[in-house]
Amino acid sequence: MEIIIEEISHGHKLLGRHKFATDNITIGRGYDNDIIISDPHVCANHLHLQFNGEHWLVSDQGSINGSYLEDSKENIIQQQVKSGDIITIGKSQVRLVFPSHPVEESIAISPFEGLINLARHPLVLALSMSLFALIAGWIINLNNANEVTLTQILVPTIGLTFGFALWPAGIALVSHLTKHDARFWTQMGISFIFFNLMWFSDIFENIVHFNTSSNFSMLWTIAIIPLLLAFCLFWLNCYVGFHMTLRRRNVVSLCLVLLLFGGSLIIQMSKRPDFNPRPQFDTTIMSPAFLFTPSSNVENFVSDSAKLFDKVSKEAEEDNKE
Repeated sequence: MEIIIEEISHGHKLLGRHKFATDNITIGRGYDNDIIISDPHVCANHLHLQFNGEHWLVSDQGSINGSYLEDSKENIIQQQVKSGDIITIGKSQVRLVFPSHPVEESIAISPFEGLINLARHPLVLALSMSLFALIAGWIINLNNANEVTLTQILVPTIGLTFGFALWPAGIALVSHLTKHDARFWTQMGISFIFFNLMWFSDIFENIVHFNTSSNFSMLWTIAIIPLLLAFCLFWLNCYVGFHMTLRRRNVVSLCLVLLLFGGSLIIQMSKRPDFNPRPQFDTTIMSPAFLFTPSSNVENFVSDSAKLFDKVSKEAEEDNKE
């Protein structure tokens, strides 16, 4: 009778799958076994499986650390197993599956997955990275009062672009090392799309601050936008690179947001002195193009002020006559 033996992690993630059509199968660290496991806690000849014509029987071969069914603490000796049983050997686990074992229904590719795949398209990826580099170059040289050459702009811009590219590259590397699908270009495309959205949210927040007072009731909602964008970025990174439940994906994304923004807030607060006798102001005043309402020149302001004083004077004279 055929049997499928799966090597799995303790989180039940599939590491390897083997199918056999023989009645005797051996598992161990020795090279003469049908399945060779490199775990040093597994003996050279650790586990033996035998089909007796009706059932599969599993026996430990006198190993040092024993062999146990997942819900049992007794060493396996001529134990009858059923499809789906998990056996712990050393610090490794194997799952036994019969060919008649039911499988879940196939999942259709959703339009959401199609949008994610669009992010890895070479044209979309090139546009996202180019836009990021342009915005980065503009922001880097925004406060520079001296004239700069193209090379002086390109060097820090390219360096910043490659620096931000380390995040999706690191996610893809961790995904690959944990036996998941790395999807490097998809991670890169999604990350740079959200990096650009964060640039725009920062610019929009500065424009709103520039045109409103500090007690504007909607400022706190605008400050939440970067948090939401960061959460969506981390959520999509986990969705693309790792097989995990929705709840775990939400928890991981939330923890990363708290770590990123909470850590940066603590660092800023720790560096901020209580009193600075010589404060330095490095804020750049926005040009009138960012105003919601265009400003007036000095002549119009003086003229409007004079008209206002004349109006008040006339109203005061009329009140005195009454």
